[in-house]
Amino acid sequence: MPESLPMNGGNGVYSYSKNSKLLKEGLDVMMGMIKDAIIEKMDIKSLSSNNSNIASFHIVDFGCSIGPNTFLGMQHIIKAITHKHQTQHKHNQISPEFQVFFNDHVTNDFNTLFKALPLERRYFASGGPGSFYGHLFPSNSIHFVYSSYSLQWLSKTTKELMDEKSRSWNKGKIHYIGASEDVTSVYIAQFEEDMEMLLNARAKEIVENGMIVMILPGIHSELDHSQVAAGFNVLKFFESSLIDMINEGIFEEGLVDSFNVPLYVASPKDMTKVINKSGYFSIEKMEIIESQPILVEADAKSLIIHLRATLEGIFTKHFGIEIVDEMFARTMNKCEEISSWMKVEYKKSSQLFVVLKRKIN
Repeated sequence: MPESLPMNGGNGVYSYSKNSKLLKEGLDVMMGMIKDAIIEKMDIKSLSSNNSNIASFHIVDFGCSIGPNTFLGMQHIIKAITHKHQTQHKHNQISPEFQVFFNDHVTNDFNTLFKALPLERRYFASGGPGSFYGHLFPSNSIHFVYSSYSLQWLSKTTKELMDEKSRSWNKGKIHYIGASEDVTSVYIAQFEEDMEMLLNARAKEIVENGMIVMILPGIHSELDHSQVAAGFNVLKFFESSLIDMINEGIFEEGLVDSFNVPLYVASPKDMTKVINKSGYFSIEKMEIIESQPILVEADAKSLIIHLRATLEGIFTKHFGIEIVDEMFARTMNKCEEISSWMKVEYKKSSQLFVVLKRKIN
């Protein structure tokens, strides 16, 4: 099973629930596109084995974390599906009952998630703990799959990146940005392996003509892998803080050499390749969406705190809490430098929007 390293739980200063605004702003841009995809591409009648009205409609959010963004997504999705249902079943205006499964790692803070469930909601809520790279639900039981800003997470860090005898040894770095082509190739291969596992698992769980909508950080196919938005490029400042600590003798350099952040920003070319290889889904829509930069000079601090809420568990498991506290403190002290860098280098935020439909066997 993949390592279980979820976002920071609870409601503390560095919790994901208090520091997910940046993703919400990106998600707000996509809600209209999700609605259009459901209206244009979903055929409610075809989702039933006897082409009749569906009594219970099952939705999964893969990588739900602890809210509140997942609830916003469910609200818009259910509203769009209800509209589509009423359009196709004018003789029967009674909408199906909705069952939503909130999925994340088994160590995700589901207590905080379910405590925050909206009182006014149009669905029954259940937890679906486990890695989305494996099987989680019965065959032919899911009608709609949604995943927002989760599939950029790889299931593991490939061993070659930490093997000093390998050409892909990522010495002195913690990510593929700014690394060699050999390192980048390893990340790409791991992404392809993971996505194939995910699609094969979903192929068994999703009914024929069922849909998948995926939103994840993206990059244009023709761009170099280093040209991702600042939210990922800022990892180099964490890296430099760690290197400073090594130079000061706080810990040995081997601790950095044996660590790589398991994040990959995919292009449409990357995604198309693995979907076609799987063969179970048709691509109904795929495009890179660019939004205006969310971050401005004064928001370097907000970005670092957001990344702490997202990445602290991964760093802590490897380095220990004392080193990680020091790393984030040192990086926070670089806010002025980071702000100046962002002002020059920051690009529009790019999301990869993908709509898939389960093929008929």
